[in-house]
Amino acid sequence: MSNTKMKLTRWEDVEREIYTDEEIREGDLRVALISELIEARKNKGISQKKLEELSGVSQPVIARLETGKTSPQIDTVLKILAPLGKTLKVVSIDP
Repeated sequence: MSNTKMKLTRWEDVEREIYTDEEIREGDLRVALISELIEARKNKGISQKKLEELSGVSQPVIARLETGKTSPQIDTVLKILAPLGKTLKVVSIDP
């Protein structure tokens, strides 16, 4: 074993080296939106398959959205939100 110490780096530091501030904000917003969708679906006790029936958005698309494997179009998000009793709201991002 080597006596060399490995410097540990926080993810936030690495993230700032790789991504722009705008890309980080967009990613954070995407994660927040997906988290809200998943939470709303689970709170209503709705499976992805049932959400497909209610929204008209296929279950595989819902699964890819929930796992972050796709960036959905706004109309897809709105179709999914409606049966969950949710909508989008545009708010100021200024502090």
